[in-house]
Amino acid sequence: MAVGYASFTMEGVAARAHANKTVIYRRWPSRGELVMAALRHHKTSIVAPDTGSLRDDVLALLRALSERNVELAGVIGVLQAEYYRETGLTPAALRERIPGGNSEIMEQFLRRAIDRGEIDAARITPRIARLPIDLVHHEMTMTLAPMTEAALVEIVDTIFLALLRR
Repeated sequence: MAVGYASFTMEGVAARAHANKTVIYRRWPSRGELVMAALRHHKTSIVAPDTGSLRDDVLALLRALSERNVELAGVIGVLQAEYYRETGLTPAALRERIPGGNSEIMEQFLRRAIDRGEIDAARITPRIARLPIDLVHHEMTMTLAPMTEAALVEIVDTIFLALLRR
């Protein structure tokens, strides 16, 4: 998608993959579905760490997102309007359609933290659970740069954990 979503074609993908475009269309009937598959592949390639503490788990995930997703954040920012117009999806709907993504990793972290007694389960809402990842995605989309360690620590310590602790 280095050419932008408006110029992104199945024929171009087929040429780059040295494949026939019918092979591409057989697997992904539209360019929107192909983009979805690429995002799904990218998201599921991040492994959920188990450091023994919610703070360190979330920081490790946010570091990985910051290091690996800065290019993706820029591309998505440029492609968003056309992609969402064509597919009729919203950013929230797109996030929900990508299984195995960062939301599932955060759910694992939160379950383990509850089991260890680190946080109060009653304080967790879906918005709070998504908050660290959403803040990192927003910042990288706005700056097109990886986040600093200080910014990641601030998100986890000052904002996220403060909302979850008893």
